[in-house]
Amino acid sequence: MRHKGLPTLLLGMILLLPVFNPAAYGNDDGQYWPQWRGPLATGEAPAATPPLTWSEEKNVRWKVALPGRGHSTPIVWSEQIFITTARESAGAAPGEETPRGRRGGIKPDAVHQFVIFALNRNNGTILWERVLRENRPHEGTHLDGSWASNSAITDGEHLYAYFGSNGLYCLDLQGNLLWEKDLGDMQTRMGFGEGSSPVLHGDKLVINWDHEGDSFIIALDKRSGKTVWKVARDEVTSWSTPLIVEHGGRAQVIVSATGRVRGYDLTDGKVLWESTGMTTNTIPSPVHHDGMVYVMSGFRGNALQAIRLSEARGDISGSAAIAWEYNQDTPYVPSPLLYRGNLYFLKHNRGILTALDLQSGAVIYGPQRLDIDGAYASPVGANGHIYIAGLDGTVLVLKHGDQFEMAATNQLDDRFSASPVMVGKQIFLRGEQYLYCIAE
Repeated sequence: MRHKGLPTLLLGMILLLPVFNPAAYGNDDGQYWPQWRGPLATGEAPAATPPLTWSEEKNVRWKVALPGRGHSTPIVWSEQIFITTARESAGAAPGEETPRGRRGGIKPDAVHQFVIFALNRNNGTILWERVLRENRPHEGTHLDGSWASNSAITDGEHLYAYFGSNGLYCLDLQGNLLWEKDLGDMQTRMGFGEGSSPVLHGDKLVINWDHEGDSFIIALDKRSGKTVWKVARDEVTSWSTPLIVEHGGRAQVIVSATGRVRGYDLTDGKVLWESTGMTTNTIPSPVHHDGMVYVMSGFRGNALQAIRLSEARGDISGSAAIAWEYNQDTPYVPSPLLYRGNLYFLKHNRGILTALDLQSGAVIYGPQRLDIDGAYASPVGANGHIYIAGLDGTVLVLKHGDQFEMAATNQLDDRFSASPVMVGKQIFLRGEQYLYCIAE
């Protein structure tokens, strides 16, 4: 299997707090999964103790068919799982694939419903469902993509379902709509589709809007949806989800993109620092630890920068603020995993893994070829293990450490583009057909 192009997946220290502060919302130990890339925005599930082995006949607590199509990552709060999808309206003609080979996509020929629904995490029953918009998408999407690839986010009180050009919606956790906002229509590169997810910090919700038109970043009041600030960006299409950190008493929004990597003041949107950009089609989300931010991309080139926030002011290109760089074997689609002192990432969209030391950038191991047939999903770390989901339904489990060591190989009858989610003793895997709950 050779997968091409772009999916639409399309992610506390004293001086550096995570994008989502679990303690602020009664999630002190990071026990839930409230956003893309988890409670720390690093891919780590710090409180989870999930199983190592499973199959269709073993450790599948429940499995439910998913309506429509979507690659957004499920989020979990308390006993509820929230998941978005886009499904063709009843009686609509099916969408057609364009005859464009590698760069082909799906035409927006059918009227779609843009939906969020909640499931009981213990038995998979649907608790409620809300159709938030019904229309014909203005633009197509990649063959491997969907019109529901932006992940939802919650602070434990509000739930934000985001469909990019098809709207942003704030609900309560019972599914009641509180407000909605239309930010316009994106024109994405090659019609590849959309994928960047919103981020929350304090009373602000931040969305990055990079496309082939007038790009911008916007901060909204999370309770009303009113614009707090909006700043133009000189960028082409990117799919990376922003990262919000606090450093030196100031919250900043870090956005990785093709032209420049920038840090914005969360208060007013002022650019605090910027550096040279990543490669074309920037997708992986930034991660952070102990005053360092790590940005990377890997389409038509390789780029990885480790940035010291303490020295990041103005244009930091080529300065000491960039602690180290590693410009090979970086990911095109999957975001990196930052876990227990290591930075794990896959090469391009392939099953080739590299592990680096966070502080020095030294290679711990890799590039190590894995027995999976391509990967769009991002790695997840939990309880001393690394979980990597492949497009072919395989999920590998590796031992975290200073050498490559396999712990288990698991196979299910589905394809995985969405990243795994770990909560407590459960794993939630969103496939193209089913949502699985894996638990012993």
